[in-house]
Amino acid sequence: MKPRVLTALPVFNEATHVAGVLEQVRRYADDILVVNDGSTDGTVDVLASIPGIRVITHPVNSGYGAAIRTAFEYSIAHNFDVLVTIDCDGQHEPNLIPQLAAAVYPDAGEPVDIVSGSRYLQHFDGDGLPPEDRRRINMQITEHLNKVLGLRLTDSFCGFKAYRTLALECVKITETGYAMPLQFWVQAARLGLKIVEFPVPLIYLDETRTFGGALDDARRRLAHYHDVLNRELDAFQPQDCAGKS
Repeated sequence: MKPRVLTALPVFNEATHVAGVLEQVRRYADDILVVNDGSTDGTVDVLASIPGIRVITHPVNSGYGAAIRTAFEYSIAHNFDVLVTIDCDGQHEPNLIPQLAAAVYPDAGEPVDIVSGSRYLQHFDGDGLPPEDRRRINMQITEHLNKVLGLRLTDSFCGFKAYRTLALECVKITETGYAMPLQFWVQAARLGLKIVEFPVPLIYLDETRTFGGALDDARRRLAHYHDVLNRELDAFQPQDCAGKS
């Protein structure tokens, strides 16, 4: 039986991008969830005009991690086999959605729990250049994750991923901001989830985008990421989910 695939997009104040991105996503995905994370810029009206999508709206902006957690919970509650997450800022290519989803249940071999997009695994013609501080922090955090968790990642922050939904039942996301991937990687490693990376193009359409608040300062952002990582390394016990994956 063909796996049921849900494609989810976290959205916050994307009124200028969301219609165009969803037009592309709908070409490659049948079931689409948009998690509107408290947008105040007209995104709600744009989403209301687009048929054939499911929308969950957070009353107030709760953060990237909170939006992804909502997608996790929805995919589990509605019995999807695979969840694909894709950002709504035009940095990911929707035509790759079927390939990421298919890699979770390959024709040969065991299922994969996480198919994680990597912008640094392979060079593509037309690849862009990320802001220098983002590239540097990504590499530093990725190297640290690999060292302390025994992983072999090349890109720890790419939001373009496919998950085996059954594996998500063991994941406990409490980090609601941009550091959520660090909490996720700690849990994935300690749960022994099977991870493969999938090469995706490196696209930056708007280098002026910011994280907001203190995280716009690169030193503070790096310190925050280390704080979240260290806290999760101390806190998460895989036996909390024993027998569920």
